[in-house]
Amino acid sequence: MSMSGIQFKMHQRLIRKFTRAGATSEETAVTFEEADLDLQEQCWLDYFAGSFLGSIKKTKDHRYYI
Repeated sequence: MSMSGIQFKMHQRLIRKFTRAGATSEETAVTFEEADLDLQEQCWLDYFAGSFLGSIKKTKDHRYYI
């Protein structure tokens, strides 16, 4: 599955923010507030978290990591 330009840019933004927040494993996962996501990024988060490309993962307590 290929991504459009906006999808690719948003995916990269989210990955950068989670990397900066240190969310690189389930033990270091952070909330979207801790990752300093804006409203637009929060809206895209559910789209990317989960099975799509598998690079952003969500814990049961609603924290995210890459």
